[in-house]
Formats: sequence, structure tokens, C-alpha cells
Amino acid sequence: MKPGIEEIEFHGIPALRLIGPQGSSAVISRLGAQVLSWITPDGRERLYLSPQAVFDGSVAIRGGVPVCFPQFSDRGELPKHGLVRTREWQVSARRSGDDYALVTLETSDDEATRALWPHAFRLELTLMIEADRIDLELCVVNTGAREFEFTAALHTYLRAIQVEDVALEGLHGHDYRDAANGDKVVRETGTELLVEAETDRVYRQVRRPQLLRAGNLSLGIQQQGFPDVVVWNPWVEKCAALADMPADGWRHMLCVEAAAADTVQQLAAGDEWYGRQTLVAV
Repeated sequence: MKPGIEEIEFHGIPALRLIGPQGSSAVISRLGAQVLSWITPDGRERLYLSPQAVFDGSVAIRGGVPVCFPQFSDRGELPKHGLVRTREWQVSARRSGDDYALVTLETSDDEATRALWPHAFRLELTLMIEADRIDLELCVVNTGAREFEFTAALHTYLRAIQVEDVALEGLHGHDYRDAANGDKVVRETGTELLVEAETDRVYRQVRRPQLLRAGNLSLGIQQQGFPDVVVWNPWVEKCAALADMPADGWRHMLCVEAAAADTVQQLAAGDEWYGRQTLVAV
């Protein structure tokens, strides 16, 4: 099938399916501009989407790639992960060629966001799919008259057969804040990260790509613009407390997030900021 883009309903909500080359595809929701599926030419789903995810907009969709802005997690006074995960975004661009398909969604401030965070902004999320690769780019535009600060993330849930068998390489030598152990700051001394308990880490100033070694779901991961990498798995007890996750959901996912989490970004009036995450099947 030739690459292209089609309007669909996905679990009852408006979405777009990007049809890439060689049978690859991706689905992005208008709700939150959230990527909900990425299937590579081998027919394998590469993102984790909880079978108990809620799609009515009352809460953020659990899984895929949520967009966090202008606050990461609960490190601030705003709702957890910010203001845009349950907003309707508008399609502002779409195009395709012989070897790719691309769509851009956007949202901007309104009375509801300004009541919580008094700044004018526009966000654009661009998704491009190629045969074995997707690129996600977040653009933040300060449309107001004064500087603002923000944190942000592409909160990517990657699929695993068994997370205990997964290894993440590329973080050796970086400092990380360990939220699962009292926010203490530790230096990564291992050449690979194994998930053997609750994992909630913000690796700082990461400039190297990562390799997720996960059998036939292995991925190369690279980012630009985002200074931090967040690695998260709730493990058994925290997962059991999440109403929108099955009890064994922790076993089938690992979040490897492109983030500006501990590194606050400053954006002058009229300026733009870009952050990108690239996932490549290997």
C-alpha cells in the first residue's frame, strides 16, 4: 500500500492513521496529540498501550506517547504532567511521499490554560513514519509578551515481552535523580540498565543515543533538544495501584522518555524551542 494518511476512529475517538512504506503504520489521536500505535514492517507493535486505558478525555490515555507540557510529573503546582494531555489538538499539516508519511497537530493557550498557567503558547507535535523508524518533534512557541519557563517530555511507553529480560544501554557515566529512592542523585556506573524493581530515574544532560535490547522488539533511541532521559517502570505494587493498568502491565512496558524534566527550559517572548525523539527498529 502506498504511504498516506487516513482519518479513523480509534477506541471511539478521532485519530489519524499514517500508512508508511513496507506495511508500517502509526496512529495518532487528536486527543492529546498522542501516538497510540507504531507497527513496523515485521507486523510487530512497538508501543505499549494499556488494555484498560480510558479514552473519554476524563484522564490521560495510559500508554503510547503522551505529551507533557509545561510541567513534567508533579514537580510544580500544575496538574501532573501539565495541561495538554487531554486537550483536543487540531491537524495543521499532513503530507506523504514514496518513503514516508507525516502529520502535524497543534494546540494553543486559552482561558482554561491561562487560569492555571498565565502564559501564551502554541505547541506543535509532528509525527513522521518511515519503514523502520518514527520521528516525533515537539515545538514550543512563546506567543506572549514575556519570557516563560517550562519542563516537558515525550512520555514514550515502549513494548516489551518481559521487562525483566530488557537491557537499556547508553546511559553509563550520567548522573540521575532516583525518584524511587528519595530523589537522591546517583551516577550510573553500569554499562546497561536492567529493570529489577520500581524504576523512576531522570538521567541528566544525555547526549548519546540509547539501545533498548529487547529481543525482537529492540530499538535504537535518539533525541535532540531534550536534555534529559527518563526511565520509568512502576513494578508490581505501583502498577496494582493504577486503575487504568492491568496487574501485570508493568511486565510489558518500559518508558524511555525524551525530556526536559530536571533541566528547566527558558523561552523568550516570540522564540521557539524544539525537541525530538527518534525510534528505529534494529
